[in-house]
Amino acid sequence: MSVLMKDMDRFLVFVIGAIIGSFLNVCIHRLPKKQSIVYPPSYCPHCRKNLLWYDNIPILSYIVLMGRCGFCRKRISPRYLAVEVLTAMMFFILYMVFGIQEKFFIYAALVAALIVVTFIDFRTGEIPDEITLGGLVVGLVLSFAFPAIFDTASRLTALKSSAIGVVAGGGAIFAMAIFGQLLFKKEAMGGGDVKLMAFVGSILGWQLALLTFFIAPFFGAIVGIPLRMAKGRETIPYGPYLSLGAVVAIFYGHNILRLLFSGF
Repeated sequence: MSVLMKDMDRFLVFVIGAIIGSFLNVCIHRLPKKQSIVYPPSYCPHCRKNLLWYDNIPILSYIVLMGRCGFCRKRISPRYLAVEVLTAMMFFILYMVFGIQEKFFIYAALVAALIVVTFIDFRTGEIPDEITLGGLVVGLVLSFAFPAIFDTASRLTALKSSAIGVVAGGGAIFAMAIFGQLLFKKEAMGGGDVKLMAFVGSILGWQLALLTFFIAPFFGAIVGIPLRMAKGRETIPYGPYLSLGAVVAIFYGHNILRLLFSGF
């Protein structure tokens, strides 16, 4: 019976993740356009008709409709399916690692925000302040309300850890931006990246924020170098690689830090 209950919990977490992924698609589509993410209801980007409820079931509707609008039959971007599946999978993995506790809910919210940042930054080269600055404030509030995310019972200690994380995360990217500008005589890092790392630091703390900072260039190089060689691109959006670095830090950060400093 307990095994069946665990399987049901996992399935429920996956379904909730897919539903949230559907909402993240709305954010990805509307935030760059400065549109409300609440109203109007979901609609086809081509014919603008509101979707019927059975055309808006996460994952399943896209598969059944073969990636087309139920009204005009025009092709819908596979990004919608990708975001729903990715969010569902990330929620499932977070549940398997952390179970139902404060860290699961807060890290799930962080990962959801990072998914939005990734897809928007790839498409537009910008990171919405609604996500980063709003998330930074939420991160500080959550650290005080749920100090267990910093493995302490003291609210003030957790808030201090969150605030230091803001300074360390944002400061590291800001320092890189200043150094890059001096070295290359042009903007090397955008303000959105600084705010993103400050947001990440507010939830992960200074150690994991700095680890994110050092991990991100490896992912950036894997994509950035081929893009520059193939398309001659001078710059690449960096938010997705900071986001990926933050996800690695969530799951493996403490193990990486222990491995790096075990001899000290």
